[in-house]
Amino acid sequence: MHKIDIDLVEMTLDVMKYTIDRISNVTPELGVPRKEEDLFEEIGETITPKGIGGEVAFNMFRDVLVKATVPIDHPRHLAFVPAAPTRAAIMFDLVTSASSIHGAYWMEGAGGIFCENQAMKWLVSLTGLPKDSFGVFTSGGTAANLSAMVAAREAWRKKSSDNIGVRALLLTSNGAHSSIQAMAKVMDADVVMIDCQDENLRGHALESAIEELEEKDRKRLFAVVATGGTTNAGIIDELDSIAKVCQREDIWFHVDAAYGGGALAAPSVRHLFNGIEQADSITIDPHKWLFSPYDCGAVIYKNMALAAEAHSQKGSYLEIFKEPGAEGFNPADYQIQLTRRLRGMPLWFSLAMHGTDKYRDSIERGIELAQIAAKKIEEADNLELVRPASLSVVLFRRKGWTAEDYRDWTYRNHKSGLALVTPTKWKGESGYETISRFCFINPETTEEDIDVILATMN
Repeated sequence: MHKIDIDLVEMTLDVMKYTIDRISNVTPELGVPRKEEDLFEEIGETITPKGIGGEVAFNMFRDVLVKATVPIDHPRHLAFVPAAPTRAAIMFDLVTSASSIHGAYWMEGAGGIFCENQAMKWLVSLTGLPKDSFGVFTSGGTAANLSAMVAAREAWRKKSSDNIGVRALLLTSNGAHSSIQAMAKVMDADVVMIDCQDENLRGHALESAIEELEEKDRKRLFAVVATGGTTNAGIIDELDSIAKVCQREDIWFHVDAAYGGGALAAPSVRHLFNGIEQADSITIDPHKWLFSPYDCGAVIYKNMALAAEAHSQKGSYLEIFKEPGAEGFNPADYQIQLTRRLRGMPLWFSLAMHGTDKYRDSIERGIELAQIAAKKIEEADNLELVRPASLSVVLFRRKGWTAEDYRDWTYRNHKSGLALVTPTKWKGESGYETISRFCFINPETTEEDIDVILATMN
């Protein structure tokens, strides 16, 4: 299986040619999903006792299967929170996999973990957290949020023996990402959602929510999760006033900035995050707005010792290597995963190659594109803004359209290969309504792209 032969060399060249062609193509085909039975009818069974051969399998992927996927880096992919990994990061992702490094412990992954920590050092500097704060890369925002909340719960349990065995409770807002509720289920905690106007949590609303808790629930409250850029609207909670409440109530303050955290590098909006430097933990996803490939999240802690107390694993087989070179930073000690690939290495290489100024400018471009789109919408007779653009998100409506109109418009543009822009819901004065939404991440999206998409709403 590991014997190098001419077929493997040729396959390697085919893969590298495909990779080079793909990352140099700034407008890849905007694929459309297909039913599983349709794909099976065309492809057939691929896992067989004798194998179908690398060339056949690769051609199936290149000619059929990849066309049933939607490339997240297409400049007209403005749905959900897209991504636009740099070519440098994509190429180094190949190097990361080819290097076969286990990234859990310094003993095995010292050189690669050093690279990750260089990138993490820059991320932490953006937050303004105290000197000894640091973090570790995870598979994404859900794993990062879960890691932070487990650390928070364990720290809360250590405060009092009365907290041991008690089902913990956390507070967040209706603008929080769905992963907060999913994460709470995993750790068997309860969540109270604070219904906030404009999905924006402020200190006074948090105070009221705490006061409304029954005494037994107040005693099991261990954390508050604020949002640094909601996925739906790009809204940043009032972090400074929330921090004051958490400090007064002695509650762990976590900021989920999975999407918006990249904007910490943008001087034009950095002030909107004031108060994040007082957080006990922060989530940022480099695979969203820091131009890394999937899957790369990050969790940052003010107090790394508390994270280690919650996550560090012990095993006799892990105690063998004690020579000086084998001792160092162990990422497995600070998050829920033991086995991990070095997800931060592609970010490190891209940052090292391009420099942080390039990152700043690219993030600012996403914010600028949102402002440009908002202005175009305001100037159009048939369109109107739902609310001012926030970070790189624009919410708007087509006058007179129903939910079905938005759905049909989305399908039509996607099937034609023009764009992927999906509707969302927003709570207005008369309840929830279906509207449209842009999310700008890719700095290669142009004003012309915006014009072309908006013209299809005529």
